[in-house]
Amino acid sequence: MGGGPKVRYPKHVWSPAGGWYSQPANWKTNTAIIGAVMFGVAAMAFTVSAEREFRTKFPEPGRFFPSRWWTKQIGEHEKELAAQNKS
Repeated sequence: MGGGPKVRYPKHVWSPAGGWYSQPANWKTNTAIIGAVMFGVAAMAFTVSAEREFRTKFPEPGRFFPSRWWTKQIGEHEKELAAQNKS
């Protein structure tokens, strides 16, 4: 039920993807490293984006708004509203 033995191929051909039947011994380590690097870059981009976020219109109080959790400007605005409502 298989395709038979592996087909003979030219050994002198180089390929950036590894060539025919490539299965490098350290593929799991390489995958983990690139995954960690991608996660780190995404985390840095998220942090920079959250720091630079600026709103001219704030969300309605009590309405679900995910960036409320990480945007400093919205947090400060809501604290001011809470202080005004207590007065």
